[in-house]
Amino acid sequence: MKFLDEAKVFIQSGKGGDGCIAFRREKYIEFGGPAGADGGRGGSVVIRCVDGLNTLIDYRYRQHFKAKKGQNGSGRDRTGAKGEDQIMQVPVGTQILDEDKETLIADMTIIGQEIVLAKGGDGGYGNTHFKTSTNQAPRRADPGWPGEERWVWLRLKLIADVGLVGLPNAGKSTFLAAVSQARPKIADYPFTTLHPNLGVAGVDDDELVVADIPGLIEGASEGIGLGTRFLGHVERCEVLLHLVDGTSENIVDDYQTICAELKTYGAGLAEKARIVALNKCDALSEDDIAEKKAELAAASGGEVMTLSGVSRMGTIDILREARAIVEECRRPPEDENKAFAP
Repeated sequence: MKFLDEAKVFIQSGKGGDGCIAFRREKYIEFGGPAGADGGRGGSVVIRCVDGLNTLIDYRYRQHFKAKKGQNGSGRDRTGAKGEDQIMQVPVGTQILDEDKETLIADMTIIGQEIVLAKGGDGGYGNTHFKTSTNQAPRRADPGWPGEERWVWLRLKLIADVGLVGLPNAGKSTFLAAVSQARPKIADYPFTTLHPNLGVAGVDDDELVVADIPGLIEGASEGIGLGTRFLGHVERCEVLLHLVDGTSENIVDDYQTICAELKTYGAGLAEKARIVALNKCDALSEDDIAEKKAELAAASGGEVMTLSGVSRMGTIDILREARAIVEECRRPPEDENKAFAP
């Protein structure tokens, strides 16, 4: 399945049905009076959050979504039927933005959540509605109200527990393949990963959803290399796993480049809990590992873990550390004002 995380679509709700002008035509009833009914309401355009989807690829091949028109009223006081709604199914984590791509309309984060984007037009009144004591046979009926129409943007931001960040070719996809059943493309050249991947990693008796995004480069926070779109996929993660290539000549610069891009991008990424790990340790000697680990610890000001995605060394320890942080972030805050029992 191809991946698409952004799409622009046109939506239009249905027009209301027209009211009807009709009169009772029955035997032995000379002045039957009006019998024209109202038109039906037009269909609405509804966004529904469903399970089992992780891409917006369906909206690349179809950009126009229009609901059905309400049926017209008819004689014998038969109201027109409501127009059929247009249901648009989106994956969990989809944001609906206005045409300016800045105004947030809705954030679909719960399975089954529904949002009415365009409400159907009301049906027009039939001539029965206009009957009065002084006008027993009105010949007036209103047309149905027009529906709403607009352009909107759909933007998918994956929902995961752990987000992998790092420079290109830092071993992020290899780590994802080592800890889960995901099979991202892996090769020995930068930008092998061109779109985000999700994997479910098992740790002890628990599971973590891990998101792998394409490598970031300098200027990614400003859109270079589609960095702004990729960084959006780790906004919802509880913890970031920052992988640094241990075979790089200058690991401190590599680390600081990613930190600067996270801070410039904003959205709280720089303040998120982060695990710094020295990757590709299978290609280093013990002395090199100790030296580079010390350099990275001095630059980050915290603990640095070591791992190798190829040999799977240290992967379980990192997943356990990530699980502990995720559980801590999801723990409900204690009520400070709660009265203590004597």
